[in-house]
Amino acid sequence: MKPTSLFLFLLLITLSACSTQSTSTHVKQPSTQSVTKIEYSTDFEKIEKSDDEWKSELTGEQFYILRQKGTEPAGTSELLSNKSEGVYVCAGCQLPLFKSDTKFKSGTGWPSFYDAISDKHVTTEKDVSYGMVREEILCGRCDGHLGHVFDDGPNPTGLRYCVNGLSLDFVPKTDNEE
Repeated sequence: MKPTSLFLFLLLITLSACSTQSTSTHVKQPSTQSVTKIEYSTDFEKIEKSDDEWKSELTGEQFYILRQKGTEPAGTSELLSNKSEGVYVCAGCQLPLFKSDTKFKSGTGWPSFYDAISDKHVTTEKDVSYGMVREEILCGRCDGHLGHVFDDGPNPTGLRYCVNGLSLDFVPKTDNEE
């Protein structure tokens, strides 16, 4: 086999393996929090866990995204079309990240928000993977990978937080909450 053919063959196998991540049999239960019980404090301690601990708490897809900086396929998140009032929290540690009133339809295939709850709750760091320079967004408490932020969003911030839906849990507002 020629070196270029071998390289392409290995690349194809690698890409196939990445797109067919195995699914954990562990199913994460939906959040039972209520919006009024969510802690918005910016004074919280970092959470550090081993990969084995994270694997026992997250689904296979969530582990791939939150801990290995993966990306879910565009258009696959159930949260993409969610129009309910509430708060989006980190699927790894339940830290509040985005309010539903900052969500907008970006047409990108991922849930998008124009503002985070706090720059302590959603942090950024430079991402130079895949030959691009982007700003990665991370959970401020557990450092889970959420997605990326871009400067092509709507007013008032002009930002577009492009988020993997599997990195989020949604906590709906109930009728008795203000």
